[in-house]
Amino acid sequence: MAAFVFFRYAQAPELPQWATGSVDLATLAIYMGIIFGSLHWMSNLIADFSAINRLPYIFSVIFKGLFLLLGATTLAYITQFLNMWAIENHMATLRQMLTAHILYSPSFQALIIYLVVVRVGLAFIEQMALLVGPRVLLNIGLGKYHKPRYEQRLFLYLDMVASTTHAESLGDYRFSRLIQDSFSLLADTVTNNEAEIYRYMGDAVLIHWPLEDGILKDRSFNIYYEFSQQLNWQRQYFEEQYGFVPKFKAAAHCGQVVAAVVGVQKQEISFFSDVLNTLARLQDQCNPLGQRMLISGALESRIEKDNSQYILNNLGPIKLKGKQHSTDVFGVAPRHG
Repeated sequence: MAAFVFFRYAQAPELPQWATGSVDLATLAIYMGIIFGSLHWMSNLIADFSAINRLPYIFSVIFKGLFLLLGATTLAYITQFLNMWAIENHMATLRQMLTAHILYSPSFQALIIYLVVVRVGLAFIEQMALLVGPRVLLNIGLGKYHKPRYEQRLFLYLDMVASTTHAESLGDYRFSRLIQDSFSLLADTVTNNEAEIYRYMGDAVLIHWPLEDGILKDRSFNIYYEFSQQLNWQRQYFEEQYGFVPKFKAAAHCGQVVAAVVGVQKQEISFFSDVLNTLARLQDQCNPLGQRMLISGALESRIEKDNSQYILNNLGPIKLKGKQHSTDVFGVAPRHG
């Protein structure tokens, strides 16, 4: 709204008819910005928590544009009603603020077109951010990883237990719906722990942080156990739909990686390092060791254990598949249940 007021009114040699001073321009930007910002937020909320989020992206974009259009039109009718009420009650100041015939004024029509175009553009950007991740979209746009660069990263690998058995019993279609339902519960806890989803791999997902961010506040542990709790809270739904509640195992590891943008027609930021290979081998040890979550000694040495809500059990050095040297492995369990 500030941009609209600046280009539509502030550059004109004279103030518009409804404004008595330049302060009225700022008032318009703030007042309308709050209203339409709230409509923007409401459209996102409705789209996220309704059946719209299962429709193709184009429907979500169209819905958000129409929602703002209807909201703006409703606001205009309310404003016109107040204007007529001011005329009937001889309230000249209120009349001047509201202006007459707002629905038919070129200014309002230009504002509506501007708002709908901006809203549709923002909705499109939001959907693209959901596809590739907001930080990935920003980094690709800024060209941050067009040249490979070294970084310290923490990775968390979640994988469904007995996924092959579940896929055979459910069939491909129902199994894919199970994956959708499961990972939809993961979104909030990933956001709350300031993580990014690197890649979905069938029934598994790879999550990461910059190392210094990932070791704070038990974030890598929180995601796994909060996700498991979410699945348990939805026990009734999963049992009705699929006959069981899915369970996941996890592993976390950290170290130096090389990050770079790869691809031409479809670009993504990829990480290259033995860290990811070690992580996959570490996760394979969950079942043999009878653990729900494992972490490497490299990560354990960086964890602040004094304030941690989790207990780390030293399982000793273990020879991982394809590795020449043994890796220190630790099991993770919540301190209170």
